[in-house]
Amino acid sequence: MLKEERLDYILKKLQADHKVLQAELSNDLQVSEDTVRRDLEALAQSGQLIKVRGGAIPHSPNPYSFKERIVYHEDDKKHIASKALSFIHDGQTIILDGGTSTLMLAQILPLHLKATIITNSVPIAAKLVDHPSIDLIFTGGRIGKDSQTAGGMETIKMFQRIKADLCFLGICSLHPDAGVTGLDLNEADVKREMVASSYKTIALATSDKMGTAEPYKVCDIQGIDTIVTDNPELPSLKPYSNLGIQVI
Repeated sequence: MLKEERLDYILKKLQADHKVLQAELSNDLQVSEDTVRRDLEALAQSGQLIKVRGGAIPHSPNPYSFKERIVYHEDDKKHIASKALSFIHDGQTIILDGGTSTLMLAQILPLHLKATIITNSVPIAAKLVDHPSIDLIFTGGRIGKDSQTAGGMETIKMFQRIKADLCFLGICSLHPDAGVTGLDLNEADVKREMVASSYKTIALATSDKMGTAEPYKVCDIQGIDTIVTDNPELPSLKPYSNLGIQVI
């Protein structure tokens, strides 16, 4: 089989199974594992998959821009936000990450809620600035126009001064082995500090984010306490439950 045919087979299998294993590919393609490893490296270098130990997994399906992402899976995000709302109570200090699912959560916070909300998200801050009983803290820092979030050392230093009850983390990619990862190094650094600054971290993620990875590490999967998703019964979520993570 020609190399181009092998690469095409690998990508089709990855699309169908959401992962490929080096040993299985070696058997399927009737080539050595070294050949498969080189094929996977070639596909990883061209940005078509993420190599992990023993195989490969797909990239997140998300477009990069916040404006592009906000219209995707809108109904699923509303469902996720409504479930996430059950974790919020008066008197809490809460970090809201700058994702589209966290924006949906901010939009449905009840007017009687008395809590402190800390965010680096320009759209979330704009939404909550007129809330009658929320104490709003915006972290400041340099605004990324694609993400519409503040980032950099000023933002990180702000989170280092905080210990929040909850962090609601918007998720780009989630994987049992790769953990929480993202597309942007600076955003990943800020998200990592959010997790470290919170007693409990709740990931808000549509089911298409599961089993995917991107280049920049936010935290190990053990850094997540709860995953709130649109379809918690999917088999792809079983590995997270097996690790002791609450999935709802």
